[in-house]
Amino acid sequence: METIAHLIDQFGYWAILAGTFLEGETILVLAGFAAHQGYLRLDLVILAAFIGSVSGDQLWFALSRHHGKRWLARRPGLAARFALATRWLERRPTLFLLGFRFLYGIRSVAPWAIGLSNVPARRFIILNVIAAAIWAASFGTIGYLFGAAVESMIGKLQQIEHRLLAAVVLGIVFVALARWIGQRLNRKVAGPPPAASGSDRDLEQDR
Repeated sequence: METIAHLIDQFGYWAILAGTFLEGETILVLAGFAAHQGYLRLDLVILAAFIGSVSGDQLWFALSRHHGKRWLARRPGLAARFALATRWLERRPTLFLLGFRFLYGIRSVAPWAIGLSNVPARRFIILNVIAAAIWAASFGTIGYLFGAAVESMIGKLQQIEHRLLAAVVLGIVFVALARWIGQRLNRKVAGPPPAASGSDRDLEQDR
């Protein structure tokens, strides 16, 4: 029990920053729950999530500007989600830039789709900062209120909080590992992008 509390105290904010840099709603809700239990400060939880989310999406956006087409060509399994994100971006650009963090299923490909679009970098930065602030505050607060709701339903939450936190942490690790294994398997099944044949290369040269 003390080990879990010590780990949260020592690495909590860094774990939030790293988790939200990669993806993050689950770890942010857990951090809000931990804040309700007094392990973390809610304002610092929201700040760490904000920094992690903005940094991650800015990096994916920048990488997409230079390597997006090659990245997408190597991941044919993402083509459908990428096309959906692109359509939404073209129809409602401002709304999409503000809300893609809340769209399950295309959240991870959205910054790459935006990077390959004609959205100016300055506009993306401004709207990305606004959206990240809303996202971090909302999900951090949800986790905090979730802790209050659980406490009111169960009563003496102090007696089981360490077990509950441990279960949630293990759940996050399991989900992250399952996603990583799934991605590796999808890449193996898809295989590398097909190389151009000799006739295809000749046609390209004729053009």
